[in-house]
Amino acid sequence: MTSKYNYPEIIAWLEKKGKKDFGDKFQFLEQDTTNITKLICYFLDDECTAANFEIDLSKGILLSGPVGCGKTSLMALMRYVPQPGKKFLLKTCRDISFEFIKDGYEVIRRYSHGHNTHAEHKNYCFDDLGTEKNLKYFGNECNVMAEIILSRYDIFISKKIYTHITTNLSASEIETAYGNRVRSRMRNMLNLIAFDKTTKDKR
Repeated sequence: MTSKYNYPEIIAWLEKKGKKDFGDKFQFLEQDTTNITKLICYFLDDECTAANFEIDLSKGILLSGPVGCGKTSLMALMRYVPQPGKKFLLKTCRDISFEFIKDGYEVIRRYSHGHNTHAEHKNYCFDDLGTEKNLKYFGNECNVMAEIILSRYDIFISKKIYTHITTNLSASEIETAYGNRVRSRMRNMLNLIAFDKTTKDKR
């Protein structure tokens, strides 16, 4: 069984989108083609190609790699690709932490169960996990992203809502920062797509 999609054509089209969004110097590097293909097949729900890469289409994506390897740009470009059920919003973890300082625990609900006024589950990509810090709200310290990930796991199980995450952290660093429970939940709800540690900073 072969895929019905022409991946070189889609990658070329996405590179043009990248030049338009990020400037003329933007380009995909040949060594990144496999990871780009994995992301595209996931968001197209291409069962054939996903099976070749052992990607579970019912889970989200954990895109990891060193600083400057292009994770954020790639996920931003993937918003041009998805099938309707896989459309998602991109939100930086730092922005969420600032919202927590302003709005408190409502923020955890906002990114798991929707706003109080209009509860709605949404697919999110949380960008740059690990750049936010534990924060205090009225003296109570909270690991905001840990709480959000645990809540997102619950709605992943009950409602099949997707969560995607980009991070520079390794698996052991995630466990240190967020605890074993969060790492375990992430393993169950996310496909790992990783850039090599030696990938150069493209910025």
